[in-house]
Amino acid sequence: MGLGQRLMGICTLAMMLMSTSTSAQAEMPLPILEPVSWQAISGWPGKSLDRSLAAFQRSCREILDTARGFRRASSFGGKPDDWHTTCQEALVTPPGEAQAYFEQAFYAYRVVDSQRPNGLITGYFEPEYPGSRTPASGYPVPVYGRPADLIAFDATTEAQTGLRYGRFVLGQPKAYPPRGEIASGALAGRGLEIAWMASPVDAYFMHVQGSARLRLPDGSFMRLAYAGKSGRPYTSIGRLLAERDILPRDDVNMQSIRDWMAAHPDAARKLMAENESFVFFREVPIQDPSLGPPGGELVGLSPRVSLAIDRRYWTYGTPLWLDTVVPDAGHTRPFRHLMIAQDTGSAIRGSVRGDIFFGSGEAAGIPAGHMQAPGSLIVLLPHILTRHLGLDRR
Repeated sequence: MGLGQRLMGICTLAMMLMSTSTSAQAEMPLPILEPVSWQAISGWPGKSLDRSLAAFQRSCREILDTARGFRRASSFGGKPDDWHTTCQEALVTPPGEAQAYFEQAFYAYRVVDSQRPNGLITGYFEPEYPGSRTPASGYPVPVYGRPADLIAFDATTEAQTGLRYGRFVLGQPKAYPPRGEIASGALAGRGLEIAWMASPVDAYFMHVQGSARLRLPDGSFMRLAYAGKSGRPYTSIGRLLAERDILPRDDVNMQSIRDWMAAHPDAARKLMAENESFVFFREVPIQDPSLGPPGGELVGLSPRVSLAIDRRYWTYGTPLWLDTVVPDAGHTRPFRHLMIAQDTGSAIRGSVRGDIFFGSGEAAGIPAGHMQAPGSLIVLLPHILTRHLGLDRR
C-alpha cells in the first residue's frame, strides 16, 4: 500500500502451516467477559510489565494522534474517546509504576469463548534473509512494490467478484495474476522491483510472514513491510503437504517445510505456485533496532509483548493478559505476560486467539515456528469503556 494507505498487518505462521481460507471459517458468537480481580490473575503482574507499558504508550500515541485502529468497529473496542483519558495517563506514567497504573486505569475480565474454550495461541516473527537493493549475481528473485493500480474493492464489487483486492481492466474488476505467473515474469518491466533476494523459498516465506529484514552485501539491513496483496486466494502449503501425506500432520512446521523444499526444489516451485496469493512490499526505516516492523497499528512491534488479534473483538492498543506455554529448547515453559494488541492476520479468528510476535531473525524464528498451544486471555478495559459496554463493576 502507499504510505497514506492502511497497512493490513503481518501474516502469521499459523496461516502458512495449517489454515484454511478466511471465507470458510464460520462467524463466532460474542464471548462472555467475566470480571476477575487482580489477585486472581495467575502470574500477575509478571516480570516485564514495564515493557508492556512502553508498548502500550506507543499504541496510545497512535490512538491520540490518528485513531486509525478505530476505523473498523470491534465488539469491545469502543470509540477513541473511551481511551483518551487512559492513554493520557499512560504517557505520563514512568517506568517502575506500571503495575499501579494498569490496576488503577483498567478493569480485568476473563474472556470465555464457548466455541473455543481452550483458546489457540500461535507465533510469528520477522525473518532475516540475504538480499540486494539492485539486481546482482546471486540475487535472482525480485521483490515487488505495490502496483499503482492495485486497489481494495468496495463491498459491492467484493460481493460480486469474491475479490477483496484487485484492479480494473477495461472497466471490469479483475484479480492480479496468480503467484506462478508473477514468478514467471508477469510484472517484469513495470519498475516495481524494490529489492532482489537469493532464494525463491526465502521470498515465499517472506510473503507468508508479511515482512523481513534483508541482510545486504555491505552488512547493512533493509526492512521490508507488507504493502498489499494481489486478491488471489491464499492456500496453505503446509496443509497441502499434510493432506497429500508428504509430511505427517503433527510434524508440519516452518523448519520441516523448508527442509522438504530444499530437498525437492522442482516440486517446491510447483507447490508454491498453488498458493495464488501474492504479497507486495515497501521499505520502512529501522528506527529502533530493538523493535520489529510496524504491525497493523503502524507502530513498531515489541518482541514477546505485541499480540496479533481478531479485530472483530478487540481494537488495536487493547492490553490482554496471556497465559499459555511457549517452546523452549525442545520443551515448553509457562508464558504469562501482559500483551498489547498491535497487529492482526487473516488466520487470527476468534476472541481467545492470539499470535505472539517473537522478534526478528533466526533466534526468534525457532520458537515462532513451533508455537501452537492452548491459552487463555484476560482483557483489560478502561473504566469509561466498561460503563459504555454495560460491564461497569462499581
